[in-house]
Amino acid sequence: MNNEVFELFFSMLSLGTLGLGLVVIFARLTKANNFLLEVKKIALPLAALITTTSMLGSLYFSEIVNYKPCRLCWYQRAAMYPLAIFLIVAVFKKFKFTKIVVAVLALVGGSVSTYHWFLERFPNLDAGVCDAELPCEFVWFESFGFVTLSFMAFTAFFTTIVLVTIPEMEKK
Repeated sequence: MNNEVFELFFSMLSLGTLGLGLVVIFARLTKANNFLLEVKKIALPLAALITTTSMLGSLYFSEIVNYKPCRLCWYQRAAMYPLAIFLIVAVFKKFKFTKIVVAVLALVGGSVSTYHWFLERFPNLDAGVCDAELPCEFVWFESFGFVTLSFMAFTAFFTTIVLVTIPEMEKK
């Protein structure tokens, strides 16, 4: 398989992940408690799957395809990799502060990925964070006119936050 197939696959997976996050938010807004109860049952394993897939995808693109990560990519990885490992462990062992740890890591990573995505569109937003040799506004690939590696990271962070913050509720 060529690289473009993987780029398209991960792009579509990212859009599906974003769609899931938006559906869960819509369900929360419309108080669709039965749906939310069912999603809540698989929220933690699903968040672990999303972040682990993101971690493995980033490793594939950097180590196999040889897309060199910029400084902001490394910052996103610094949030995503421990998040994936923490969520895998949290699926099997309950921690008191799981929601807080996950939300904080995902919020930090999501903020960096959002800034990175905007920087790809508007390079003049660079606040001196990026390296001249490997600028953060460089886009290795783009699908559907807006899905880049930083956008993919954003969708993973966003949906992870949405999943782990589903409130406890009772079935009606």
